[in-house]
Amino acid sequence: MRTIFAVLGLAFGLSALASDAAPAAFPEVPYPSGYRDWRHVKTMLIEDGHPLYASFGGIHHLYANPKAMKGYAGGRFPDGAVIVFDLLDAQAGGNAITEGARKIVGVMHKDSKKYAATGGWGFEGFAGGDPQKRAVGAAAASACFDCHAAQKAHDYVFSTPRGGE
Repeated sequence: MRTIFAVLGLAFGLSALASDAAPAAFPEVPYPSGYRDWRHVKTMLIEDGHPLYASFGGIHHLYANPKAMKGYAGGRFPDGAVIVFDLLDAQAGGNAITEGARKIVGVMHKDSKKYAATGGWGFEGFAGGDPQKRAVGAAAASACFDCHAAQKAHDYVFSTPRGGE
């Protein structure tokens, strides 16, 4: 899990470079409208003291559309599978931790033809969850894939759904 956050940090850092670069080498990933109605895969909290806190401190929710859930079940994700990494500030107070402002909506979108250069997956992040504020871009999408390549045996996906129903 640490690796995915490290690569996302690299990807977001590279996004500044990508914004001044030539047109995208990779097709754009669509914003995942309605993703919070999809299946919740898991949640985690990165707190102060964790090595990735500066870049990824907060509450992380992962969501998967129905096609992605089939991929989790079968080990291979079909075209149209979408996995969302929703990162929010964590607000502590009154002996509770609650969600604060959304930092980014990270997306993996499977389309084996459209994203053939990156294992069939497109990668993007939307700053603040705003569909108009792309935070990754082509250069960083390549960096995302470089990290995910280590998970080729799992169709380039790090996460697994939490157990139980």
